[in-house]
Amino acid sequence: MGARAPRRRAPGDAALTTPLQAEHLFPDRGDYLDVVRARRHEGFELCTDLCAVDYLLHPGRALPEATAPERFEVVVQLLSIEQRRRVRVRVQVPESDPTLGSLWDLYPGVEAMEREAFDMFGIRFTGHPDLTRILMPEDWEGHPLRKDYGVGRVPVQFKEAPGPR
Repeated sequence: MGARAPRRRAPGDAALTTPLQAEHLFPDRGDYLDVVRARRHEGFELCTDLCAVDYLLHPGRALPEATAPERFEVVVQLLSIEQRRRVRVRVQVPESDPTLGSLWDLYPGVEAMEREAFDMFGIRFTGHPDLTRILMPEDWEGHPLRKDYGVGRVPVQFKEAPGPR
């Protein structure tokens, strides 16, 4: 197998390399869709995961110098089976405007993952075809995985267990 030519980076496409040589990209929110679209065209045919993180109580984390930390981070795992490569895209999402473009047009399989991040963290994915709650009831107030969500706000209700007949 021949050596691969190094990939040219687009503006705003900062990267870190982990000890296992996994590529981590840190695009700005405005460049996020373009960066993921470029990886799709490079052969990253699968989005294996999309999740959100709330760094309210743990603001320190490894980020490139050009990347300003925000309260929320959306993490996307892309996979190229043919190239045997994985890329992790980490985009910062501010608490004051928790919105991000949807990857649904590029990877339709993210539909449920984006809905879960919306339901649990309140991050809105613009362009998503059905951004509704997926785990909590539609009338639920708040987002349970946010670090400032009140613990124990809703009492657990148990039904009486049926006894022997």
